[in-house]
Amino acid sequence: MTAVTFPSISELTRLQVETVARWHEEPISNPYDGIEQLVCAQHEFNYRLWHEEDKARSPSATDQEIADVKRAIDKLNQARNDMIEKVDDAITDLLTQQGVSPPADAPINTETSGSAIDRLSIMALRLYHYREQLERDDIDAGHRDKVQARIELCEQQHADLSNSLQQLIDDIFAGRKRHKTYRQMKMYNDPSLNPAIYQSGSQRGS
Repeated sequence: MTAVTFPSISELTRLQVETVARWHEEPISNPYDGIEQLVCAQHEFNYRLWHEEDKARSPSATDQEIADVKRAIDKLNQARNDMIEKVDDAITDLLTQQGVSPPADAPINTETSGSAIDRLSIMALRLYHYREQLERDDIDAGHRDKVQARIELCEQQHADLSNSLQQLIDDIFAGRKRHKTYRQMKMYNDPSLNPAIYQSGSQRGS
């Protein structure tokens, strides 16, 4: 039986970049397995969030449309954060399967691997949409130069984060660093924790 290994970060970033381009041309799909399936699912929520955020900023959007988009964004953002946790949980499971047990005093990162993968997902979206700007026919040289400069900066940041995350993954699976899932524990979508929801409910019932 072949041992399950964590994919390289270059494989995951390639998945994110390729799916962004593909989803702009055809329906969203997730043909992957294992960690890649989770990463793609998490990436999909960022993809959907990106386009909902665009709608919210349209000058022609009505108050009702903005309210509808805001509710959609809240749901997508909750799902996105849930998927970050699932990616981190999957890493924990894989470490357990491989018998990786770092010492109790091993250092731990300020950001989880799942959170860094989420940031790479957003960077893939940002790069796609900045490059899309260069294809416009209605821009001048100044706009094109500004966009090109931002693309170059995003590419550098994408490479830096990819390299740093690969080092972190290597350290985690070598037992040099500890890995944990940090629960987001969002309050605003929980009817029992958001005052605007539970106080509204109690007032209606009085």
